[in-house]
Amino acid sequence: MKISVITIVYNNKATIASCIEAVSSQDYPDVEHIVIDGGSTDGTREIIESYRDRLGYYVSEPDKGLYNALNKGIRAATGAIIGILHSDDFYPKKSTLSEIAQAFQSSGADMVYGNGMFVNREQPDVVKRIYKAKPFQPRYLKYGWVPLHTTIYVKKEVFETYGLYEEDYRIASDYEITLRWLSNPQIKTHFVNDWLVKMRLGGKSTTAALQQLKSTEDLQIIKRYPLWGILTLAFKIGRKIPQYLLPRFKKFE
Repeated sequence: MKISVITIVYNNKATIASCIEAVSSQDYPDVEHIVIDGGSTDGTREIIESYRDRLGYYVSEPDKGLYNALNKGIRAATGAIIGILHSDDFYPKKSTLSEIAQAFQSSGADMVYGNGMFVNREQPDVVKRIYKAKPFQPRYLKYGWVPLHTTIYVKKEVFETYGLYEEDYRIASDYEITLRWLSNPQIKTHFVNDWLVKMRLGGKSTTAALQQLKSTEDLQIIKRYPLWGILTLAFKIGRKIPQYLLPRFKKFE
């Protein structure tokens, strides 16, 4: 069972090597790493090209936004399973993808997800925010709950059957597609109670400047589904508070 891991990047020479090495060091034997570069000009492209022999697919060209880039990666993927690892992110351990593959095989699920951490950008051992998930129940969506998107792995046939990311959204299409999947009773889910990703703070959706846009797009998406409108958005935003507080009182690794 091949797993395709998609990384999209633009001008991020500081961490792209770490991301590629995180994938290539996994102990799962059948991994295809797809890197979609948006035409970087800061040296990122040269770093990627130095790892070319570790990549299953690589292209560097201008795109129309992050979801256009992700869709390029999905179309290029040849694996049965597709997941995302952004250029700032890495895996907590070398067996993460093996654990995900085992979860698909044992559960027969179409979608597998787990827990994620946000860490300090310069000190990745310092956990700043935790994002724990749980086995899915449809009512959770009304309360603004969805799994952390970068912990989600889905069968490629899910994209083929139910569509790719909607490119009209600048920053929230991952929320829309997650609602699309979880609202569909035909898509079987499985929760892995383990840490599947560590994300460095400072990514596109974690900067304060874009939070207002994200909330606006989130509300547009919420109104498309049978949820609770502004109340669901309030719950979704409120969920972040304990995620930031818990690492102050408990050590996470």
